[in-house]
Amino acid sequence: AAKCESPAPYSSELYAATVPPGECVFGEEWSSAPLVKRELVAHDTILLTFGLPDDTPLGLSTCACLLVKGVDAAGGDVVRPYTPVSTNAMRGSFELMVKVYDGGALSTFLDRVTMGEQVEFKHIPFNVKIQYPFGAKHVGMLVGGTGITPMLQALHALLGTVDDETQITLIDSNKNQRDILAYETLSAWEAASNGRLRVVHTLTREPSDSGWTGARGRIDRPMLDKLLPAPGAGPEDALVFVCGPPAMYESLSGPRQGDYEGVLKEMGFSQAQVIKF
Repeated sequence: AAKCESPAPYSSELYAATVPPGECVFGEEWSSAPLVKRELVAHDTILLTFGLPDDTPLGLSTCACLLVKGVDAAGGDVVRPYTPVSTNAMRGSFELMVKVYDGGALSTFLDRVTMGEQVEFKHIPFNVKIQYPFGAKHVGMLVGGTGITPMLQALHALLGTVDDETQITLIDSNKNQRDILAYETLSAWEAASNGRLRVVHTLTREPSDSGWTGARGRIDRPMLDKLLPAPGAGPEDALVFVCGPPAMYESLSGPRQGDYEGVLKEMGFSQAQVIKF
């Protein structure tokens, strides 16, 4: 496949610095952290580093997210969930990967935050998702765009734990090559995984003459039949993590906070096997 180079690649050593829920430095009340670093990691995506006091780790369990609060164009509060792409091995700071959308209320707010400015965060029990160790022989990860962030968090645990033998298939859908996030990191992790991690990038709007030799088109039943493990007997055999835009959920698993339906159900995966992030 053609090489996808990021302006300043998100790159990370694998660290399985997992902790149980309940240790996050952010609790159920809003508290703030200052922006200490900003990098462009794709044409429309920034990596923001926020400071924590006294060499403290974030203390976030795997998998879990934070709530981030900002101000929209009308001056009202806007809150969105973000999964940090750093691990608890990072002390004194943590990282968020933010795709800046035209008209995106919180992403455009975060894009305007100046160095040293305080941003408000909190972490509530609802933000705690499936916890590592996941207990399945094979984990499938179906990703669209910034849906990669919880998968990076999970991969740190899966690949960074010495005796973990879980097989992982990650299918990452983006519009164009330049939209792929953490391309270099995923390639490096795949190469170092001794065959445990398979990464497939599929592009939906890549020009036909671009030289891209990888997969094309949305994630659909034929692609999943070819790449995903069989459902097996249940969650102990296979789990499928889904994170992406609403249309991806609608097609593959049913709405993010709605009924379980769609392609994965048709393929025989039970509701207990499909985790919507």
